[in-house]
Amino acid sequence: MLPLELMTAPQLVGAVAQRARRLRLDRNLTQQELAERAGMSLSSLRRFERTGEIAFLSLVRVAMALDASDGLGALFPEQVRSLDDLLEPPRRQRGRRS
Repeated sequence: MLPLELMTAPQLVGAVAQRARRLRLDRNLTQQELAERAGMSLSSLRRFERTGEIAFLSLVRVAMALDASDGLGALFPEQVRSLDDLLEPPRRQRGRRS
């Protein structure tokens, strides 16, 4: 299997779904049990495991239910440029218009 950083978006989605399914099976949980723990419908969990399609909030809930949410904080790491950036309150920023 390719490293995650070399995958296309569809490949990454499929890999995450496969990992979640494997972790569910390793934890000896049925789809129904995981869906209940994650507070989502069974059909949504089945679709996720089959296609990788899932709402982000549901993905977070699945990760938490599987005790696998540690890596979620690394998705969009904060960039610290200086000590002043840490001490100043955050300023509202907007993207530039083209």
